Amino acid sequence: MQPILKVNLSSGECTDYTIPAEWERDYLGAASLAARILYDDLTADLDPLAPEAPLLILTGPLTGTAGPAVGRFVVCGKSPATRLWAESNVGGFFGVELRKAGYDGIWLTGASSSPSYLFLNDGKPELRAADHLWGQDTYEIQESLQTEIGSKSTKVLSIGIAGENKVAFAGLFCDHGRAAGRTGLGAVMGSKKLKAIAVRGTGAIPLARPEAFKGLRTAANRALKADPMTTMLSDLGSAGAADYLDYLGEMPKKYFSAGVLEGSDKISGASVAETILVGKKACHACVIACGRVVDIGDGEKRKGPEYETLVGFGPNLGITDAIFATRMGELCDRYGMDVISASGTLGLAYSLFEQGIISAEDTDGLLLNWGNAEAAEALVHQMARREGFGALLADGSRALGRHFNAEAQAVQVNGLELAYHDPRGASGMALVYATSPRGACHNQSDYFLADIGQVDDSLGLEYFDRHAGAEKAANVARHQDWRTVGNALVLCHFANVPPKTVLDLVNAACGLALDLDDLMRAGERGWNLKRRINLNLGLVGADDHLPDPILQPLNDGGAAGYLIPFDEMLTAYYTARGWDENGIPTPEKLAELGLAGL
Repeated sequence: MQPILKVNLSSGECTDYTIPAEWERDYLGAASLAARILYDDLTADLDPLAPEAPLLILTGPLTGTAGPAVGRFVVCGKSPATRLWAESNVGGFFGVELRKAGYDGIWLTGASSSPSYLFLNDGKPELRAADHLWGQDTYEIQESLQTEIGSKSTKVLSIGIAGENKVAFAGLFCDHGRAAGRTGLGAVMGSKKLKAIAVRGTGAIPLARPEAFKGLRTAANRALKADPMTTMLSDLGSAGAADYLDYLGEMPKKYFSAGVLEGSDKISGASVAETILVGKKACHACVIACGRVVDIGDGEKRKGPEYETLVGFGPNLGITDAIFATRMGELCDRYGMDVISASGTLGLAYSLFEQGIISAEDTDGLLLNWGNAEAAEALVHQMARREGFGALLADGSRALGRHFNAEAQAVQVNGLELAYHDPRGASGMALVYATSPRGACHNQSDYFLADIGQVDDSLGLEYFDRHAGAEKAANVARHQDWRTVGNALVLCHFANVPPKTVLDLVNAACGLALDLDDLMRAGERGWNLKRRINLNLGLVGADDHLPDPILQPLNDGGAAGYLIPFDEMLTAYYTARGWDENGIPTPEKLAELGLAGL
């Protein structure tokens, strides 16, 4: 791997940081490697919004190689929403451009005294004033900086108004809507008064065995393009399975309180394709092209909604209008806010309003009745600007629930809102949400796919019924380890690439001779390292929980009557992980993984 650019925003000093070679091999790259680099800096008393808080942008060894769906990078640090380990994974083209500019990452510390942006031009970093850019949205600033720099090929990673206002779920955005959305790292960047990073590079992506890699890459991309999952994602986007998930009772409605909602069939990839879809969009060199391009009736082409956006601003709020969800997704992208946390926090507000815990007096007259789209839109603006009732929402659902003495009703884990895959429809997600190192998260393991049959026995995975309990705990842990490998490389979870193919690509790119067990051990090592970080930050076993609403059975829908046997599942999971009864990795497990002393 190449050096990391380390930038002290307080002093303006820029230096190169060389990654220890043994860390590259043990952690592979991106999220796992970032955890090792930041391990000593992430302490319990560290304020995530203080100047000394680190923010690390890191690529993986496959980023930009034109391999199968590997144009991604990660952003890592300490979350202002959870005060735990934070990582967010994003596609587009910025990570590729960063590697072409001669760096595999950017490590930010300190804080500028006034708004600034970092321009990295083929290995030459320069901090520039950004007073004239403060207040621009994430779309506007990309165009502004490309014009100012004089190059349309410049790639820009930025925060929006939400990041400037330190909204707890602000993200970093690039390429018109590609989001490092979760865990609030946009607020960290905003606290540093860094508006954007602009990168331009012309160098080559380093490969240990380029000719061997080229042949493997070509074959892998051909196979991926022919895969049935690729066809579905290309034709229908990430919401392609929405109808089936709805049938299983996995699509949440009215903030996880209902199993059925009339008109929910309008919230699907098929419905979008039949009504507003006009094109597709892909990340760097990706053969899947899951991104949607839509026309919502105004003659303009814009980013279309993904599954989480459609459900979050749809059935989650009792709404079944895909065009409305599209508009709210774009608003969140422009403001620089995570759509899952934004819509999830709104869902809690609507639920508390229905119960009479929140009144119109609290909301400045807004009526938060299920299906009220106008109120939701008004609150999106307020959240980003920290105005009115939106100022309460801007700190997330846990803080909102706490304010109204209803924290137990917030559907979140450790401060991060659940993604829209209800574990009552796919029980493996119960363990995924409860044990994810960054709070409730479906990108540390999309086990809902395994619960409907997408398992690979070469990884030692088995199929268990979607409503099975403790017997699937070891399987969930194994799946998490594999996804940790993907988050280190960085490989998109939508790419159904055989593990043996991934292994061959890694060895050719990095000049290694790993076997599949080595790869899985790297994933397990990364998972346990993040666990150690969180324990250092104050996490305890009791924090591995599910929110109360999820522990109640639904009355109708595809998961009606199912009660998750969570306690038994968690106990079995700890055993499978080699953790003690308090969820702490044993000394023997740490030694086995080369983590002794951490």
